[in-house]
Amino acid sequence: MLYLDQPVQVGLSYDTLHHITNNLYTGEIEMLDDSDHVPEQNATFLVGTYPSGDSNKTSLGTENAAIALWHFAQSWFQEFPQYHPNDGRISLATESYGGRYGPGFVSFFERQNMRIENGSFTDDDGEMYILNLDTLMIINGCIDRPTQWPSYPQIAFNNTYGIEAVNASIHEAMLHDLNKPGGCLDKIADCRALVPEYDPENIGINATVNQICSDAETYCTEHVRDPYLLYSGRNYYDMATLDPDPFPAPFYEGFLNQEHVQVALGVPLNWTQSSEAVSDAFRGIGDYVRPGWLEDLAYLLDNGIKVTLAYGDRDFACNWIGGEAVSLAINFSSTEDFHSAGYAPIQANSSYQGGLVRQYGNLSFSRVFEAGHEIPSYQPETAYRIFTRALFNKDIATGEESTYSNGAAYKSSGLADTWSVKNEQPAQPLQFCYTLDSATCTEDQLESVLNGTAVIDHYIVVDKNSTQLFPQLLGGRGTSYGNGSSASATPSASVVPATGGSAFLKPSTALLLVAFGTALVTTRS
Repeated sequence: MLYLDQPVQVGLSYDTLHHITNNLYTGEIEMLDDSDHVPEQNATFLVGTYPSGDSNKTSLGTENAAIALWHFAQSWFQEFPQYHPNDGRISLATESYGGRYGPGFVSFFERQNMRIENGSFTDDDGEMYILNLDTLMIINGCIDRPTQWPSYPQIAFNNTYGIEAVNASIHEAMLHDLNKPGGCLDKIADCRALVPEYDPENIGINATVNQICSDAETYCTEHVRDPYLLYSGRNYYDMATLDPDPFPAPFYEGFLNQEHVQVALGVPLNWTQSSEAVSDAFRGIGDYVRPGWLEDLAYLLDNGIKVTLAYGDRDFACNWIGGEAVSLAINFSSTEDFHSAGYAPIQANSSYQGGLVRQYGNLSFSRVFEAGHEIPSYQPETAYRIFTRALFNKDIATGEESTYSNGAAYKSSGLADTWSVKNEQPAQPLQFCYTLDSATCTEDQLESVLNGTAVIDHYIVVDKNSTQLFPQLLGGRGTSYGNGSSASATPSASVVPATGGSAFLKPSTALLLVAFGTALVTTRS
């Protein structure tokens, strides 16, 4: 499995290296000159090494990112033949914003394959390698905005967990702003009417189109999505829990910024969860609301590439109601057969059913029970079963039937829809504050960190909850007092300086809602 930090400036990828300061409380990142003193650090103010932060030095939207990734794949599979899969198959797994990444990337790859095969593409640099594409897997993906936006008011007010996250008047206001003349859907339609004429390749070449599309996304976000965030008090990625919810645990942020990890990976900078520069580049052209993603999925299916959609049913961000609507909106050669398929239980093991799946041949849509935005964290075995069954051409429900046998496609049978299958609300998890991710902390915890009264150990604020959760790790050993002057018990970490002469020894982490990352999977038979 090959993990890709892309577009450039996300994760551990970079254009140029720069010393920075990062205020974890405000999210403010400032560049430092090489001649600057290393500023004093504390629990919420760190120094490190980052990419440039220049949104003009990354991919401008999904289509440009697809081009960059294709060039990488051409080099990778030709320069490192030892990593070729035995059967040649390549699959792409992604989530969240990957709802656009996945269709955009894989369809671009396949079109390039077609051009190479029919002789319409020639290249002097030797980039003529056919990428044998097999499966696109999308976990809780936001794929097509006009198809999925109507699900936000619905799931906020009426869902299978019996949670009324917003009241009736707020729900009605969300619906009104979605559907009114000049509202969310109309603004998206305005964007999509202009793109085919003025920017048909979706690469952000027309400033007017960029602005109209960007404005549409901003309006929809503020009026259709954000009322949930403003009034519910619930988590964006798991509507069954109250904010702040520290699950999935964010400990990887500290782990990846430890010196021995950085040395082992051979990286000269701090790992960051997401990139404001990349977010600005994508939002600047209105990448979210542009057209083409449903058509890309149809193109893949009609060219024999599997599409596996899986949605945790506790996610609000890219929720399962919208995901199901997307699966039904894909207009491909077997649309009617997919629509008439029933929902079958997903047998994760002999005693547990992890969800329900509708499948016809190469297309499947799974609603995974008791899972938020990151299904593998909540339901690892169910996620693994979906993943492996898709890769090896087995039905998602049981893993026992071939998706194609004797010239016929597999078709699931069962419920016509899953709305009748209800869930119980889970118990609230114990909350704890991880200082590298301020979104895990309450206001009182943040205040104690800022005023120096918090006891911090391994970036965790030591209190009743955290001691109960991590007794072997904490156990009364915390000796760092927030932003005070006492010695820190937090593990040290470092980065290789960007230039000689300055030592920047503490990690920093940028905190944003959208993480950009994909996993490129090669299967070995």
